Amino acid sequence: MVAAQSTMLPLGSPAPDFCLPDTDGTGEVSLSSLSGDTLVVMFICNHCPFVIHVAVELARLGRDYAGKGVDFVAISSNNVEKYPQDGPDRMREEKARRGYTFPYLYDATQEVAKAYRAACTPDFYVFDSARTLVYRGQLDETRPNRGVAHGADLRAALDATVAGGAPVESQTPSIGCNIKWIPGNEPSYFG
Repeated sequence: MVAAQSTMLPLGSPAPDFCLPDTDGTGEVSLSSLSGDTLVVMFICNHCPFVIHVAVELARLGRDYAGKGVDFVAISSNNVEKYPQDGPDRMREEKARRGYTFPYLYDATQEVAKAYRAACTPDFYVFDSARTLVYRGQLDETRPNRGVAHGADLRAALDATVAGGAPVESQTPSIGCNIKWIPGNEPSYFG
């Protein structure tokens, strides 16, 4: 298991636009269709051990912040030719199995991942009501085979944002499996 680290999109960045199909078959979800005062965008996938480690906590976050003005969106951008377990049908199954209450979107072209400068799964972004980035970083300090995911870092960022404050400026990058890029589609922000 080789770990990649978040690129840490600069705080204050505007939320990049997107319009992606929801794998549950209900249609497309766009940035403009989300009306919550706070937005969490998560790049995840089905097979990554880092995502599997936090999956229970992701479902719990969706339930815990329901009714608090927080919209969650999960996006998978992996190359499904090489990783078919991350394809839309399997994403739909994973959403049901995990009890995700939020849309699980499929980014077939990987353009949305590039717009967010996503690097790994999981990779987390929190935007305030102006859709300005206020947090990007890890869910918490746990890792596969090292603790039980509890979401302390992301929860602290959400609590501060929901309360109208700002999360701490010192933020730890997320760590996980690298996004599985389509050959020739690798983003330039990796050097």
